[in-house]
Amino acid sequence: MRSRFALPAAAVAIAVLAIGCGTGDDWSQPHAEPTPIGTLGSGFVTPSTPPSPEATITPTPGSWDGVRPSAGYRVVLLTAGDDAQTRTLVDAVTGWAEENEVDMRTIEPTDPHQYIASISQAIKLKPDLVISAGNDLIDPLTTVTANHLDQQFLVVGAELAEPTENVTAADWAGASFRGEGLGMSSTYDAASFTPERAARAVRAGVAAVLSRWTGIVVWLD
Repeated sequence: MRSRFALPAAAVAIAVLAIGCGTGDDWSQPHAEPTPIGTLGSGFVTPSTPPSPEATITPTPGSWDGVRPSAGYRVVLLTAGDDAQTRTLVDAVTGWAEENEVDMRTIEPTDPHQYIASISQAIKLKPDLVISAGNDLIDPLTTVTANHLDQQFLVVGAELAEPTENVTAADWAGASFRGEGLGMSSTYDAASFTPERAARAVRAGVAAVLSRWTGIVVWLD
């Protein structure tokens, strides 16, 4: 069961409380540690030479398709922005969650002043994974994530310039935003945000997190 909430300014805490009340699933209670069902295929990584922190890997296409989360996987989708690229990413995450029967809740702040508070509220829900969609959240994530190393994050369609071990990204040549301070890359291409590519990014990124290859960039062709 999935719920979606847009968070107006000064209402973040109230809206997040309402999430748990509305689904019937009590996230305040612990649950079994999620495990991957299936294994990564050949060419995702080379175990004998594992990627270093912050490394970029280019896995063989489809090498992630055999991995999905176990039952009861808890995900918070954190998204901001109403541009077409962000909507495509959100649709990809939602489709993946429905396909895999993930218990997903969505936090969608509408006021930039609430971005950091929204990330903090997502962490307070203690999900197995926070998935971020939308360039507007990159700088706030850079501020917050390094202080919460026990919470796993997946950024789709963008990446943090200096991610910590708990932040994984799934990115491609046309989706190379890394924060306002670095500006938009000359290779950025809004047309590259296709439903098919976004769906691949979500599956590949989640497979990496489930398989404990975190703190890296999963680069898609």
